[in-house]
Amino acid sequence: MILRRREFLAASMGAAWAAAPAIDIDGGRQLFFDDYLVADSTVERSWHTPAIHEASPVLKPETPLEMNRGERPVACPFSDGVWYDPREGLFKIWYHAGWFDGIAYAISEDGIRWRRPQFDIQSGTNCVLAPRAGYARDGVTVWLDVDAADPAQRYKMFGYFRRAAPAGPVGEVYTSHDGIHWKGPQRTSKCGDNTNFFYDPFRRLWVWSLRPERDPRGRSRIRREHPDFVASARWRDEDLLGPVMHPDESDRSDPAIGDPTQLYHWTAIAYESVMLGQFMIHFGPDNSVCAKGGFPKTTDVNIGFSRDGVTWLRSPRRPFIGASRKPGTWNRGYVHNTGGVCLIVRDQLHFYFGAFSGVSPNNAGGDMYAGGSTGLAVLRRDGFVALEGTGTVTTPPIRFTGRHLFLNAKADRGELSVEVIGETGFAASECVPVQTDSTRQAVRWRSRRDLSRLVGKPVRLRFHLTKAQIYAFWISPDPGGASHGFVAAGGPGFTGSRDTTGA
Repeated sequence: MILRRREFLAASMGAAWAAAPAIDIDGGRQLFFDDYLVADSTVERSWHTPAIHEASPVLKPETPLEMNRGERPVACPFSDGVWYDPREGLFKIWYHAGWFDGIAYAISEDGIRWRRPQFDIQSGTNCVLAPRAGYARDGVTVWLDVDAADPAQRYKMFGYFRRAAPAGPVGEVYTSHDGIHWKGPQRTSKCGDNTNFFYDPFRRLWVWSLRPERDPRGRSRIRREHPDFVASARWRDEDLLGPVMHPDESDRSDPAIGDPTQLYHWTAIAYESVMLGQFMIHFGPDNSVCAKGGFPKTTDVNIGFSRDGVTWLRSPRRPFIGASRKPGTWNRGYVHNTGGVCLIVRDQLHFYFGAFSGVSPNNAGGDMYAGGSTGLAVLRRDGFVALEGTGTVTTPPIRFTGRHLFLNAKADRGELSVEVIGETGFAASECVPVQTDSTRQAVRWRSRRDLSRLVGKPVRLRFHLTKAQIYAFWISPDPGGASHGFVAAGGPGFTGSRDTTGA
């Protein structure tokens, strides 16, 4: 017999579970990646991955800076960042330009076609941090903090720089008012390559994703957290927090390689009512094998979700954005996730990523760090997971202050209706059936205008599906369907870090 998580809790806790307080669902679309909002279901859960946009790669090495003298051409995020700036109405990308050469910046009106403004920071280039003798850029993270109290720190950046012995590598943080002219640097505490940071607005903490110095399981991740960005860049050993994240038995090795998997990188962003994470899984081969063979390492980007910022559900364990693994393709390997994770572009989510071909103009045999380009993967908004089929889904007790129920659902070949259990006037038979495919569909009942009489009351919703899919639901204070959840790295139409606009 298989018990659902909530059935197990009910069986083990009895009356205590039945009397549990209602879940507050204000502040964002509610996703179905776990059973937190599923007390009972007779339909299936299906997981979805994005499609590579036909315009990919949307950015590839072209300029002298990016071409790296023909050795290792690169024009892609190496973490870095892709954001939508609501002040200027522009998509903005910070990226790795030429292997270990520079931090470059480009802009776009549509997120597909990119322009490279030239600055006087490095004459004739779009580089935004002046080169220094003996410093070679490695991983970088750029964050657009639209809620920054200090306008001079609206943009935040971390860079990991390689330096020759005996100096050794160093981490640095910078701040900027425009993302082009940077103040700093301030040294971080000792850290390793692929260090990065992100912001958790639910807990109001800057989170650093760090590689432990010694882990017998290989590459893994540990956290540093602090409410102030600049202060967060300095830490002691006792400031580092577990649990250490590392691959487990579900992160299976690539059978064509056979090496144990490692967690190469981890970043996250607030998306609607949860933290959305990306996990870069390294399959190998060893650097020495790739260097000899002239091809990139094999990495995929997986997806994960967290409701508390500490524990993560990484399901399913399959590539969300994967390397092609095919010689001659622009995305053969070394797929990198990006600071900001994703943008909301109308009814779609845009995921930008770096990928390497290994093709080097000056090396006929190829180079493991050559041919870095920027790809774009596209997914339906909220489209990570759906509850689908014919049947019902019932929530546990929920509480809200909004009045208008909205769904992200696909019911154009069937229908979907909703009842409020135990409340007259909100029966499924009174619901006007949803028979459309929409990422923002209002739900109405024939004898009720909205849910205003239920505000503050613990109620349950039951969704009745007939050949339909439901991706998310939310109860908005606005008839236009604004979720008031977080909008990840932003997108056209949003004015800040939350969805206050709806339609």
